[in-house]
Amino acid sequence: MSLLDPGLDLTLRPMKYPEFFDRFKDAIRNTWTVEEVDLHTDLADLHRLSPAERHLVSRLVAFFATGDTIVANNLVLNLYQHINSPEGRLYLSRQLFEEAVHVQFYLNLLDTYVPDENERYEAFVAIESIPSIKRKADFCFRWIDSVFELRELTTRDDRKAFLLNLICFAACIEGLFFYGAFAYVYFLRSRGLLHGLASGTNWVFRDESMHMAFAFDVVDTVRREEPDLFDDELARKVTEMLKDAVECEAQFAEDLLGQGVPGLSTKDMRTYLEHVADRRLAQLDLPPVYGSSNPLPFMDLQDVQELSNFFERRVSAYQVGVTGSVSFDDDF
Repeated sequence: MSLLDPGLDLTLRPMKYPEFFDRFKDAIRNTWTVEEVDLHTDLADLHRLSPAERHLVSRLVAFFATGDTIVANNLVLNLYQHINSPEGRLYLSRQLFEEAVHVQFYLNLLDTYVPDENERYEAFVAIESIPSIKRKADFCFRWIDSVFELRELTTRDDRKAFLLNLICFAACIEGLFFYGAFAYVYFLRSRGLLHGLASGTNWVFRDESMHMAFAFDVVDTVRREEPDLFDDELARKVTEMLKDAVECEAQFAEDLLGQGVPGLSTKDMRTYLEHVADRRLAQLDLPPVYGSSNPLPFMDLQDVQELSNFFERRVSAYQVGVTGSVSFDDDF
């Protein structure tokens, strides 16, 4: 039996995909709560922002308001039912919990940054009212809808359609859209601004990196089990998908930075997005499209989980176990 065979395997012993169970255990050790993030330290910074920087933050918050909800919906509607591995479904269950924590974090972000109720409402309807965010949402929904009617992956085409959906959410949405959003947060932090937002984003980034890693584990497993699915047609569609995602995110960058934000240009953001897209293609053993290097030095830390000063952060920032025990020997 292969990972995408229809059915509902319930047998955890003997464990067929122990690497998925390891991902689940790693996620448990990474437990955090929204209450640990102090956004109120950002309030003074919000008043220091220029109009262009305030526009950037406003648009960023509007994207965050629904981004993780879209990911959670795809997980429930499309991913969970087709990954026929109890270990894999354990991880997806944990991922769904983490997406819920992210949604709560962004809700707190809205309540703190946007005290006006009408303005908060506008953030939640941004996928309909703000063209750059609507384009990204439409991109997501197009790939959600592409497999929504599939109840079983009985044919080769069904399985390729599922793989495209999985790759879309791993490489394009979690691996490009969110990475772009994190870049704006870390840019502001590099300017000495909004450290509370950056602190919470560190947690979200760690989760999203693990979500992406699990999805690529699934892709690699299917590739070993059914190598014939990974033909030139799939490679072409994945490459075109990522190019489309770059264009969506580049339009978002034009929106966020169009008023002129000193220190961050739309050209540099596009180059960064191209750099990230090439990395996602490399993870899929596909050739690069852009050949762009990272133009944002403050993002070099994005690949290394940051250890903050011990006295400036709760012990739980290092590791939380299900029993409340703490370990200091993990590599971040």
